[in-house]
Amino acid sequence: MNKAVILGCNYYIGLSTIRCLGVNGIHTVAVDYAGADTYGAESKYCSERLVSPHYKKEMKAFVQFLIDYAKKQNETPVLIPCHDSYVEVIDEYLDELKECYLIPQTKKGLYSQVMNKEALHALAVEKGMLVPETVRVNEENFFEKIDTIINYPCIVKPTDSPTFVATFRKKIFMVHNQKELEEALEKAEKAGLEVIVQRIIPGFDDHMYTFDAYLNQESKVTHWVTCQKHRQYPINFGASVYTEQKYVPELYDIGAKFLEEIGFKGFAEIEFKKDAETGKYYLIEINARITNLNNLLYKVGVNFPYITYRELTGSPLPPKAVKEDKNRVFWYAYEDMLAIKGYIRTGQLTKGEVVKSLFKKKAYAIWDWQDPKPGMTFFKRKLLKRK
Repeated sequence: MNKAVILGCNYYIGLSTIRCLGVNGIHTVAVDYAGADTYGAESKYCSERLVSPHYKKEMKAFVQFLIDYAKKQNETPVLIPCHDSYVEVIDEYLDELKECYLIPQTKKGLYSQVMNKEALHALAVEKGMLVPETVRVNEENFFEKIDTIINYPCIVKPTDSPTFVATFRKKIFMVHNQKELEEALEKAEKAGLEVIVQRIIPGFDDHMYTFDAYLNQESKVTHWVTCQKHRQYPINFGASVYTEQKYVPELYDIGAKFLEEIGFKGFAEIEFKKDAETGKYYLIEINARITNLNNLLYKVGVNFPYITYRELTGSPLPPKAVKEDKNRVFWYAYEDMLAIKGYIRTGQLTKGEVVKSLFKKKAYAIWDWQDPKPGMTFFKRKLLKRK
């Protein structure tokens, strides 16, 4: 049997990937650079655990570690990254890794292109996609363009999101005037990070949507689901903590066409924001790895890690799309509690609205009654850190 090597198990994305494969009898290999805090590998569906060199501090050693492991296997393993940084490594060493792993993407550089905010912006414009108006830091009449094209408040957004998040522990800087903008640009410059400035598309967080899709080796969408966010953390510009599966056919029309035209292969999630004033959908970003919402997608009937595994091992699953509302939500309760406090404090939600929203069937980020150890490990460590 081909093993599935899962990169990054210190977060619930890796955990849900292990479960999605393990429940189908696949031998799962959890790889992380640290033995501690990798609660995803505590799953009963985890067949094997490996501690690797650090993917960034010792990148070449990490890649060689993966190659050495694959060469010892009887069947070629499937490689599945569960964090953006692992995707970047795979893209950089795609030629070497594809010699001993099954990886859906064949075009070196495409992962990086869709993950880099400025490169994605240019690609989207080329393909006729709507994207938020953007001004680059080195443009002439920069502050004049901010006043006339972007307006305040606006966001300072990194081109390299993983490095920015690792540096500042946030996805963007939100600025309300020129002074704050200058301070944000100075912080980014000192950190050696390239940034762009974008207009904020009007609309509350429930105007954020996702198109989650798998594209086969012919770059055709075979499986897809659409979702609507309700809450994020950090609020307004963070990751999903409470998101509902919602059938929005227009997102397929926009998203599938774009991904197929750029020749994408494998899993991708496009994040859109619906303009509250015009109703038009703007492309915000693309996740080129298994998503935070993976357990929700699995619970509504589309198992993306298993779809990936089956196609790459020569027995693809039949196409499938979720074309009805299943009334189920993804819930990362730990961070949602923090988000709720923020929404209520800023007057964006009332307590009544929050309580009303919670009466839906859940797809939990971590907890599973059939596989409780990861959840118990997670909450135990959170309690210890608070002491």
